Amino acid sequence: MNPTTIFIVDDDASHRDSLQFLLESAGLEVRSFSSARDFLDGADPETPGCLLLDVLMPGMSGLDLQNELLNAKISLPIIFITGHGTIPMSVRAVKSGAVDFLQKPCDEQDLLRAIHRAIEQDRRTRREKEKLREIHKLIDSLSPREHEVFTHLVSGMLNKQVAYRLGTTERTIKAHRRRIMEKMKADSMADLVRYAEKLGLGKPQD
Repeated sequence: MNPTTIFIVDDDASHRDSLQFLLESAGLEVRSFSSARDFLDGADPETPGCLLLDVLMPGMSGLDLQNELLNAKISLPIIFITGHGTIPMSVRAVKSGAVDFLQKPCDEQDLLRAIHRAIEQDRRTRREKEKLREIHKLIDSLSPREHEVFTHLVSGMLNKQVAYRLGTTERTIKAHRRRIMEKMKADSMADLVRYAEKLGLGKPQD
């Protein structure tokens, strides 16, 4: 995995440099950019870490960049730092997932605390994505029939109900269920239901 990186995007060179000095002094890996476009062109937003982002910049604003990342389904946590923020701006930013919205000049300890919260959020998000990838791999190991049985079971149907729905015997469904449990590395039906919930499956059947 790539090292955790704090990305700074701010058109104010002096503020950008002072932030970089502060964060590097705290032992953090930092990359800075003078515009949102430079960030998009020169950074890998899938890198673990977080983004310190100015709101008002020439060209693409910080809020525009936030929307760009959201539309691309990139979950890099964002901390806004601005000298021209308004309450509507901060509300919009936080509703769109920003970790914090700080005013320039911000207190160093407040900033560092916000960064550590953002890094921890990023780690949780990445762990959850990795779990989802693993569950997808397990789901893909099922045969089409096993997948069909799995979908019915996690919706809350009993073995005999699934058998009736699929035109087979309860004994056959039990055999499918055993294989599904093995392939999905599940110890119980509760595990299967949790996997299904993470994938958005398992809604009750009519």
